[in-house]
Amino acid sequence: MLLGAVIVLAIMGWSSAEEADVTPFGYFAMAIGILFSLVFGIGLMALLFYSSRAGYDEPARLVPPDTDENRESRTQD
Repeated sequence: MLLGAVIVLAIMGWSSAEEADVTPFGYFAMAIGILFSLVFGIGLMALLFYSSRAGYDEPARLVPPDTDENRESRTQD
């Protein structure tokens, strides 16, 4: 039902804008917006893959406190 209403509104909006002319500035602004969206999306996906492969997405672990016993066991290994 909702999808049908959206499709009808999209068709009505598209057909009502047939006589509208887009200036060169409008095409330039659209190109800049598309380029910015692509760069932003690709950058976020790159950060997502980097953080996943670098181990930043691993669950947190409890680090034991630095006591004398722990310090001795680490130095003997």
